[in-house]
Amino acid sequence: MSRLIVVSNRVADVSKAVQSGGLAVALADALRERRGLWFGWDGTVVSDETPIGLTISQSEQVRTATVPLNQRDYDEYYVGFSNNILWPSFHYRLDLGHIDAKSIDGYRRVNQRFAQSLAALLEPDDIIWVHDYHFIPLAAELRALGVRQRIGFFLHIPFPPPDIFLAVPERQWLARSLFSYDVVGFQTAVDTSNFIRYVTEHADGEEKGENSITAFGATTKVQAFPIGIDVDAFYAMSHTPKADEQIQRLYRRSMASSQVIGVDRLDYSKGLPDRLRAFRRLLELYPENRKMVTLMQISPPTREDVAAYSDIRQELEGLSGAINGEYSDFDWTPVRYIHRAVPRDTLAALFRGSQVGLVTPLRDGMNLVAKEYIAAQDEEDPGVLVLSRFAGAAEELAEALLVNPYDTDEVAQALQRALTMKKDERSERYDALIKRVRKHDVKNWRESFLNELRDSRHPTSPETA
Repeated sequence: MSRLIVVSNRVADVSKAVQSGGLAVALADALRERRGLWFGWDGTVVSDETPIGLTISQSEQVRTATVPLNQRDYDEYYVGFSNNILWPSFHYRLDLGHIDAKSIDGYRRVNQRFAQSLAALLEPDDIIWVHDYHFIPLAAELRALGVRQRIGFFLHIPFPPPDIFLAVPERQWLARSLFSYDVVGFQTAVDTSNFIRYVTEHADGEEKGENSITAFGATTKVQAFPIGIDVDAFYAMSHTPKADEQIQRLYRRSMASSQVIGVDRLDYSKGLPDRLRAFRRLLELYPENRKMVTLMQISPPTREDVAAYSDIRQELEGLSGAINGEYSDFDWTPVRYIHRAVPRDTLAALFRGSQVGLVTPLRDGMNLVAKEYIAAQDEEDPGVLVLSRFAGAAEELAEALLVNPYDTDEVAQALQRALTMKKDERSERYDALIKRVRKHDVKNWRESFLNELRDSRHPTSPETA
């Protein structure tokens, strides 16, 4: 069996996969089964004068190979191009992008260095799976070093429509770089279509049969692979004696009879201020919910050295304080805002104990919180998912209450509908949702992509710039 090489910006602890969530859960089993190697940044930042060395370690049959970033690389590659240009642009927020020539150079430089470090570790029959926007040009850099193994790429965030992608600096170089991969995967059919449209309309590309496209002198497979979760593991986590006790403690400490829960990183793409305004509108339009409903919003910090994130934190804290100041009573607080990380087993219990899951990003690649909320529910008395139409998960989860997160009244009305929905309708919606979440679980995502990559043929190298 070929060895699996996973490349991502951060390398997770495979031994703590269930608690880590995200990519660790998705890939832990495959890495163990295939003598896996996980390669990426170790999360540390060293001075520019410090030599960059490779650290290799072993845990649960999985080797990790990590490198630090120096301060210049961190500022230019990570904060600069990745998170000040690609992240906002791919989330349709061109107004938040900061174009900087040094950042572009840093992004190229770090991808070149990572390619050099990784190439030295490869075996002839390896299969390489590269993840996310930090490493779009990595395969092109590996090909330039003579690497001919199969390489796949999966984009975890949205791919924007052509008219937005046209505003991204070095867009043609980025698009050309994707044709050095054998398989390019996106979260949704919309993302896939956006990429194909850009290539055919602006790069003289041509579709070649099912899921294949040619441009820049190369042909690659392009397909949607919606990421999922480990449904059974998350359900089990939400139904332990500890989870039961946490839910009972939650009910004892709150006068409210219903809880709405939101769990999101503190990111402008998540629509958090809009969400709080919609909850305030719920209390305005439907005063019977006062003292009866609480919104628990959990938003751990992220990318605090990017200016836009400190701005949204201040806005969110101001909104939660204003709502509580206007509506709270001595025995009821309408908004419970938590700005720190919460363990996944606690989140699982909170999902199960909440009557409504509120997932309303302004734009999201997939959003696994929506799927986790469904997985955590009690079959006999399930809660209701209120979901943004602009989350990738909305393509699959049609039985949720789909909303426009920009429309405060629409979200408030959906919350009222969710809070008053009869059990028969809740159960009918849940049954349809859990079947789909199970069908497109993390194993299906992982094996579908890897099977496609194993069956692929290495593309002709794209034309040089």
